[in-house]
Amino acid sequence: MTVRRDFSGETDIPAMIALARLAPSDNLHITDLPYRLSSWALDRPDNVGLWADAEGQLLAWAVMHTPFWAIDYACHPRAERYLHRQILSWADCRARGLLDTPYGRPMWFINVYPHQTGRMRDLEDAGFASQAAVGEDSWSKVLMERPAHLSLPDHVLPAGFSIRPLAGQDEVEAYVLLHRAVFESKNMTVEWRARTLRQADYRPDLDLVAAAPDGRLAAFCVCWLDAGARRGQVEPLGADEAYRGLGLGRAILAEGLRRLYRSGAQTVYVETDLDRNVAMRLYEWMGFRPANDVLVYRKDYDGSQS
Repeated sequence: MTVRRDFSGETDIPAMIALARLAPSDNLHITDLPYRLSSWALDRPDNVGLWADAEGQLLAWAVMHTPFWAIDYACHPRAERYLHRQILSWADCRARGLLDTPYGRPMWFINVYPHQTGRMRDLEDAGFASQAAVGEDSWSKVLMERPAHLSLPDHVLPAGFSIRPLAGQDEVEAYVLLHRAVFESKNMTVEWRARTLRQADYRPDLDLVAAAPDGRLAAFCVCWLDAGARRGQVEPLGADEAYRGLGLGRAILAEGLRRLYRSGAQTVYVETDLDRNVAMRLYEWMGFRPANDVLVYRKDYDGSQS
């Protein structure tokens, strides 16, 4: 018997992360889940669905992740066969219910790997469509990886710049202002960023910023480590447009990778869009190579559907 239960807040997050880690080949977001699950989407408990067995063991979870316009979910390998369609049905109901609220979106996206043919069939039956070949608006992603044995390119910081860890809560607000400027979005909030500092897997030494000679934050690179699996992930990374062209992205990414490898990571991952040429060039220059294609599925909700 499977029971859907209410989300209890931050106390549920460790179990949600642990569940995703049971099947790394089936889940795009694993190591960076502490970052994603800190977002303000989870401030509304009914944005989260949890499914458990009769003994209370978590079998699946889903999040209506408004900042990313994405439906994130993970399912226990032995339960996916009968739970996946239930997850999609729940998400469809929530997507409709969230219309005309701050948490709603006119369309939602789900990421899937090409080998997950069963998920793709379920998604298509639920009204989702792949965005891989829809003309000029086509959208696909790629998960890239970099092994520890590769040497890191040398890169010298411009005079007066420095790379150091974020100064904790005292610097969260400054980080948020930079993040918003880099991504041209107000999705990042002080509350979201502050919650990342409280996550069990958060490592202050892997939360890096580049400071300009006048002390202003100019770039950031937040790294996450799954020590048990010896894997790391970079999420997010960005540089202020005013300082681009100085190599800050390369320098801070290289420092983040050095710290991840020193901390035991054997492989480091990063996710990016296939058409983000600047990001792709940076990651390829740093030695990242494609590990898996990521298909993006979309379903529209225009408010007129019944």
